[in-house]
Amino acid sequence: MIATLLAATLAVAGLVPAPVAPSVPAAQPPTPAEIMALPDPLRQQFHARVLSTPRGSEQRLRRMVEFLFSPDDLGMSYDIDANHTVAEAYATRKANCLSFTLLAIALAREAGLQAYGQQIDETLAWRQEQDTLYRTHHVNAGVLIQHRQLTVDVAWDQVIARKPPRRISDTRLLVHYYNNRAADLLEAGRLDDALRYASVAKTLDPAYAVTWSNTGVLHLRHGDPVQAEQHYLHALQLNPQDPGALSNLAAHYQRTGNTPAAARLQARLQRVQAMDPFHHFLLGVRHEREGDFEQAVRDYRQAIKLFPDEHRFHFGLARVYFQMGDNRRAGKALARAEHLSEGDHRQLYHAKLDALRRLRH
Repeated sequence: MIATLLAATLAVAGLVPAPVAPSVPAAQPPTPAEIMALPDPLRQQFHARVLSTPRGSEQRLRRMVEFLFSPDDLGMSYDIDANHTVAEAYATRKANCLSFTLLAIALAREAGLQAYGQQIDETLAWRQEQDTLYRTHHVNAGVLIQHRQLTVDVAWDQVIARKPPRRISDTRLLVHYYNNRAADLLEAGRLDDALRYASVAKTLDPAYAVTWSNTGVLHLRHGDPVQAEQHYLHALQLNPQDPGALSNLAAHYQRTGNTPAAARLQARLQRVQAMDPFHHFLLGVRHEREGDFEQAVRDYRQAIKLFPDEHRFHFGLARVYFQMGDNRRAGKALARAEHLSEGDHRQLYHAKLDALRRLRH
């Protein structure tokens, strides 16, 4: 799947020297209005191509989506690193899920539609850069038309989600932008700039635990473990079950020799992870790669127990059974994956199931 960096939950594996960034001008965070502003050429093009002909609300939305993706119009393409403002997305024709959502909302509102951001909290998306692990959420644009809630999503077919999206405020959507840019600047070694973006995020939405945990990581990488600890503690006051803050604070206590406190936090984290199907799925993937197939089976089965309708979990289980030589159970898991899937995934599973049946006969 395509992972999207959104309000990343940062868990630093160890205190390491920050990368040295080249001398560049300080990055001044844009204002919320600047982030959402439609540049005049885009507004003129949108009016000419979409709004010049009278249409009903659903027709306007459908034409707007065509305008976003058609090569004859904007021809937007997905780029995980494109944490852009609306103007930057228009200039580059690239967007990740957040910048695409900002662009879609701005255009929908220009068309007179009631548009808003939506967030999916429990998704499977992660990546690792240097010594920082990123676990992400996903956002898309919602549009309300005559009491019908419609969704515009650049990655609708590639996100593994446990729950439907929930509506969020413009403030939270903008906080995600500032957090994302702070994470980008962290990777570039521009820690002072990253802290400026994080500070804006904290000011806009001081009750969002993820921002405080992320900012703690920035302080840690900046060589200030005291500030890092204070930020992790505040994040856990806001959300005692935030996995990023639990992991970060446990690692901090482990590094500083406070083993009992680290153990207590690890126990809390394990209780949170025990109910997270994606955690068990990732463990299954890891154990499968390591050749520990029996443990991988247990991991995949636990993921399925918590989230039985995700076809990728059943496919993982089928792979492991096949590698163990248990073609009967592999076929059963693969058939379940096929039943739960659609489109290209269903065709893939069907082809593999046919091949397995021929092998068994």
